[in-house]
Amino acid sequence: QVQLVESGGGLVQAGGSLRLSCAASGRTFSNYGMGWFRQAPGKEREFAAAISWSGPTTYYADSVKGRFTISRDNAKNTVYLQMNSLKPEDTAVYYCAAAAGPITGATMSWNYWGQGTQVTVSS
Repeated sequence: QVQLVESGGGLVQAGGSLRLSCAASGRTFSNYGMGWFRQAPGKEREFAAAISWSGPTTYYADSVKGRFTISRDNAKNTVYLQMNSLKPEDTAVYYCAAAAGPITGATMSWNYWGQGTQVTVSS
C-alpha cells in the first residue's frame, strides 16, 4: 500500500501561483510514477501532469502545459506541482496519484490516490 497526502491548496486570484505537495508513505516511493489529476464540480476527473519514477520524464495535459511544473524528491518521498498563471478554469480538487505500471492519462491506470486538495482561482 501507498498512502498519499496532498497539501498546498487554497484560494488565489487569477494570474497567481500555488505549489501543491504530495507526501507518500508505505512502499518504496521511487518505484512509482507519480501524477496529478483534477476534478471540477460536475466534471470527470482529468489528467493534469505526471512524472516518471526516476524523474527525468514529465507529461502534461495541453491545458496546463507551460504553466504547471511537476517535480519529485525521492529522498523526501514527495511530489510537487508548481502552478503559475492560474486561471479560473483551473479551479478543482487536485488529486495526487501513484502508478506501479506505465503512466497514462487514464484514471484506471493509477493504483493509489490521495484525498485531494481544493484549489480555487478567483477572477
